[in-house]
Amino acid sequence: MALSITNLKKGTIFQLDGMPYRVVEYSQKVMGRGGSIVNVRIKSLLDGKVLEKTFKGNEQLDSADVVSRSVQYLYSDDNNFYFMDTDNYEQFSLPADEMEDKSSYMKEGDQVSALLFDGRVIGVELPKNVPLKVTYTENAVKGDTSSAITKDATLETGLVTKVPSFIKQDDLISVDTSTGAYRERIKS
Repeated sequence: MALSITNLKKGTIFQLDGMPYRVVEYSQKVMGRGGSIVNVRIKSLLDGKVLEKTFKGNEQLDSADVVSRSVQYLYSDDNNFYFMDTDNYEQFSLPADEMEDKSSYMKEGDQVSALLFDGRVIGVELPKNVPLKVTYTENAVKGDTSSAITKDATLETGLVTKVPSFIKQDDLISVDTSTGAYRERIKS
């Protein structure tokens, strides 16, 4: 299926020169007499390289046949991260260097989405927000409990993030996986 360049919104996956890319940033400029150009920053789903591209007028692109499947994160070692397809129990691994930015948001047993291109796993996608337990944070100073004051908190995966001063050790919090930022405390 062909995509018009105006369909390249943030997050859109398409194929360019036989490789799948995801749009990271998008801006469109309308020129005189109805013409337009689209500037995009795209990230390769195969090797993670980021490119800047400009498309003109009525260019067409191929949509990428990337399929998403639910998988379970099993464990990791020094070299790989291991996953299992929850439908057919097949296991696969991804190199640790491809998972660096995602490893701080995954615990053993978590559900994530595997991205498949031409029947081959090319990466995993995290949920937008994940619940993580606070393993260490300083106690709030009495009277300093307004939400405007933040402090560092170490989470169960080793991630360190800023949290409001009312968050305590062993609290469960929601963390945004795209920024690493605290979202809210999860009531138990």
